[in-house]
Amino acid sequence: MAAETHTETETGAAPVGATTEQPHKSGGLPQFRFEYWGGQIVWLLLVFAILYVLLAKVFVPRLRGIQDTRAKTIADAVEQARRVQAEADAQAAAAKAEIDDARAQARQVAAEAKAKAQAEMNASQAAEDERLKVELDQAEARIRAMRDQAMANVGQIAAETAEAIVAKLTGAAPTRAEVDAALTTRTPEGVA
Repeated sequence: MAAETHTETETGAAPVGATTEQPHKSGGLPQFRFEYWGGQIVWLLLVFAILYVLLAKVFVPRLRGIQDTRAKTIADAVEQARRVQAEADAQAAAAKAEIDDARAQARQVAAEAKAKAQAEMNASQAAEDERLKVELDQAEARIRAMRDQAMANVGQIAAETAEAIVAKLTGAAPTRAEVDAALTTRTPEGVA
């Protein structure tokens, strides 16, 4: 029973089934009693040392590792983004150069096609001009032949008309030799 009483005074609670004959003493918080300070300081230092070791050796290195990994991941992502951006810029520049080159080639092909078409048109026009010139020369030759034939007929028509006029006026028909002699002496130049 003495052990039970001792436990009751230290903890401030009576064990189950024990009877308390002494009234309960209230001495305040045990943390403020001077006799417990030594043990409390030892436990404080021990818990502080354990927490310090845990923080210094376990938690802080893990957090630092996580931060370093995160920083490295972010730096790698930024570097990769810069690389991808540089590649995209290079590809865009290459595409622009290809487009400019294709446009220049298209312009050159168009200019060559235009020049070829112009040359073909000029050749075709020259051939057509030559054909028309030949036809024009032939037409002029035909016209000259028809004019010469008409002019030859004019002399004969003039002789016949002169014969008819003289026959009407004089009542006697002149001879063909007289009419031809009269026409040749009075025929203007260029009419024959």
